[in-house]
Amino acid sequence: MLPTKFSCTLTTTSSVTVVDWLVSTLPEYTKKRFGGRRIQIYLAVLSIILYIFTKISVNLFSGAIFLQTALRLNLYLCIILLLVLTAVCTLVGGLAAVIYTDTLQFFVMIGGSLTVIIIGFHEVGGYSDLQVKYLAAIPSVLVSNSTCGLPRTDSWRMLRDADPTTSDLPWPAFLLGQLPASIWYWCSDQMMVQRALAAKSLSHAQGGTLFAGYMKILPLFIIILPGMISRVLFTDEIACVDPEECYRFCGSRVSCSNTAFPKLVLEFLPSGVRGIMLSVMLSAIMSNLTSIFNSASTLFTMDLWATWRPKAKPREQLLVGRLFILLLVGVSICWVPVIQQSEGGQIFVYIQVIAAYLAPPIAAVYLLAVLWTRLNEAGTFWSLILGFVLGIVRMGLDFYYTQPPCYEPDLRPAIIRNLHYMYFAMAMFWLTVVVAVIISLVTEPPQSWKLIRTTYFKRMSREERPDDQEERERAENELLEMTERKSESGDGEVQLPWYRRVYNFIFGYNNSKEAQEQVVAMNEHLAAVTTLHQSRRVKCFLNIMLVVILTTAVALFIFFSINPFTEQEVYDIQRQKLKELGYEDLI
Repeated sequence: MLPTKFSCTLTTTSSVTVVDWLVSTLPEYTKKRFGGRRIQIYLAVLSIILYIFTKISVNLFSGAIFLQTALRLNLYLCIILLLVLTAVCTLVGGLAAVIYTDTLQFFVMIGGSLTVIIIGFHEVGGYSDLQVKYLAAIPSVLVSNSTCGLPRTDSWRMLRDADPTTSDLPWPAFLLGQLPASIWYWCSDQMMVQRALAAKSLSHAQGGTLFAGYMKILPLFIIILPGMISRVLFTDEIACVDPEECYRFCGSRVSCSNTAFPKLVLEFLPSGVRGIMLSVMLSAIMSNLTSIFNSASTLFTMDLWATWRPKAKPREQLLVGRLFILLLVGVSICWVPVIQQSEGGQIFVYIQVIAAYLAPPIAAVYLLAVLWTRLNEAGTFWSLILGFVLGIVRMGLDFYYTQPPCYEPDLRPAIIRNLHYMYFAMAMFWLTVVVAVIISLVTEPPQSWKLIRTTYFKRMSREERPDDQEERERAENELLEMTERKSESGDGEVQLPWYRRVYNFIFGYNNSKEAQEQVVAMNEHLAAVTTLHQSRRVKCFLNIMLVVILTTAVALFIFFSINPFTEQEVYDIQRQKLKELGYEDLI
């Protein structure tokens, strides 16, 4: 995200204070880029909707599954327990607390997950044996006259056949349709981008992003492969297809695949390691929830509440943000039953589907806003509205015509059955681009000053923007109010009543002299280090790391897209296993 920033220095009777105004949220950037508030409000509302559908409810559900597997409790009781633990740990948290806990949990989670994969590979006999055993991981109870429950012949191929009627992950759809959703998630989602916005400089933001990219290679080895190992070791429980069998094992009649990793951790690992991994997984989920809550609260208070109450004080903003989180949690809990029944009960697929329907227009307009100076407010807004309407229609049809179990005929309309959701995402992305370009070209171009420090080509500009003066005046007024309050109270600290101190503690409000001094020091620090300037050596190093990670990603795609087995070899492996289970002529 390109920073839009200026500094103003005001001399008061007590000190010299530097006030640094910058873009705090991505919807706020659109206000700088296009003017007006309707795009800012729309994107803030849509982001919050996506948080409910793809983040909060999913995190609550997945965390509850882990607790349910470990403690054998009711799913919704586990959700409440998870929320209570999160509230206790993050009662007075903010973005700084989220970042520190994320950093600590990163190392613990990587270490614990590596322990799981090492022990798992030792148990199944190594990677080569896992490839064969996974193809033979067929549950003992199958549905009559059906091949449901048999691993796919292309299970070890990452990029699969392009025909969506025969492939669950067509390679053109994956490469071109998943890209817009990934751009939204990693480049234009507040929860992710707020880390970059908190970086000291452009080099720190780029370096942190590259480091995260390298670490994102690990989930293939510490999440996907352990899940496949879990199916080999607990075939009947994880790969069940008969509804009654699934309900007996995990309490769901759709699928038990979501319990693969928790079951491997809780029933296979030694007791000491089991406790560590339980703590790690719960802490990771709780940390993710705190990040989401922080981002959603920021979006609501900065982009929505500030529109309705532009003069709201920090204390009011904090209170409103905390109360809004409670509303989000309530709505997200109500959405959990939908997740349980959607996309065959697979959480990961559900997340990708929702993102494919709602995220591509967001990715398209942010890319155009940064890279194309002719894009204007009208083109952006109406292309977003068109994309939202089409996405909601497709999502509604998906929920109405639910995907049947694999042993039942698929009678859904052809546009749902044959148009893969990633192909739909690809079409949505380019349709949004075309509509935005056409409307922008036939309407008035944006004012030139709105492009200053909001587009790639003017990111280094030091020109003055007309709206800078407005924000500078607002900064002056707030500083004057602060000075007046300080002069009225005198130099000594006023002892607040106990109930006010409890209130401030719960809602994270601190207006003490030390807190004000910290704010001043932080602003001075930001003014000194937040810059787009990079030394030649740092820039060269970062570019080399970028080339290395891109090369590594391409190499991994190629390696894991070469099927180690022919179709006939897969059938031979599975026939042998079916014969042992008493299913002679199934394939």
